[in-house]
Amino acid sequence: MPSTPQILTNRPKIGTHAGRQPMNAYEPVCAVFRKYLRGQHLKFTPERAMILDAALRREGLFEAEALIADLKQMGHRVSRATVYRTLNHLQDAGILKQVFFDNRQSYFEVIAGRTTHDYLICVETGEVIEFHSEKLRNLRDQICKEHGYEPISHQFHIFGLSPKAQKNK
Repeated sequence: MPSTPQILTNRPKIGTHAGRQPMNAYEPVCAVFRKYLRGQHLKFTPERAMILDAALRREGLFEAEALIADLKQMGHRVSRATVYRTLNHLQDAGILKQVFFDNRQSYFEVIAGRTTHDYLICVETGEVIEFHSEKLRNLRDQICKEHGYEPISHQFHIFGLSPKAQKNK
């Protein structure tokens, strides 16, 4: 898995709209989350906003505990339970997906507005490599078309032995 990136305290802004404040690059995702919460009769709290912001700053896979550590590092006080509940809401809203490689650990990945990744997982070392394959995406689309489906997303995991694990055997 890639090394854990650190959350930056300032995120670059893009674009301005007719006298309004600059729009954050992830404003549409924020709007999606707000709409989801409204539909669930829940509030968009400052804690949920911080968790959304921290998750959107992540690249690739991340663990909930790493997100909690990032929030603490930034000086935010958010309970572990709030983080886990908010991650579930973000998943239900279609902003994150939860990825399981085994029954011991789950990871999260931001999917809203991002390219989906597939994974090579070493069963010995636990190493995870993310990759993107246009051939695999085309095959997915072809299979969906043959069965009358419209593809939305997919997960592809290859379990094997990494070069390091092969060397150790």
